[in-house]
Amino acid sequence: MSEQQSNPPAAPQPIPIELPGTLEPVYSNLALIAHSPAEMVIDFARILPAMPKARIYARVILTPLCAKALHRALGENLAKFEKQYGEIRMPEGPSLAEQLFRKPTGDPAPESPKEG
Repeated sequence: MSEQQSNPPAAPQPIPIELPGTLEPVYSNLALIAHSPAEMVIDFARILPAMPKARIYARVILTPLCAKALHRALGENLAKFEKQYGEIRMPEGPSLAEQLFRKPTGDPAPESPKEG
């Protein structure tokens, strides 16, 4: 009886990527996520303190499969980041946006008496 030898699966080949010279980076501190049965939509926005509303700077549309792969890749990269730099601590509260961008509450500190 002869044994069949199976070849190991070929290593995935890197995908050639072109980075256009005109591409401008976009800073985002807020993501809005919506979905349909066929796609996931992520709007990347920026909200600033004392501004009345957030502005969307980029929209990325993914298939659910690509969104799940992105979720996995982000998790793996966050784990590597935390291993190197330490745990990323999330603010606690009703929502991250409210925690980061809420208006100050409470009375202002009383003024110190002025000498005259």
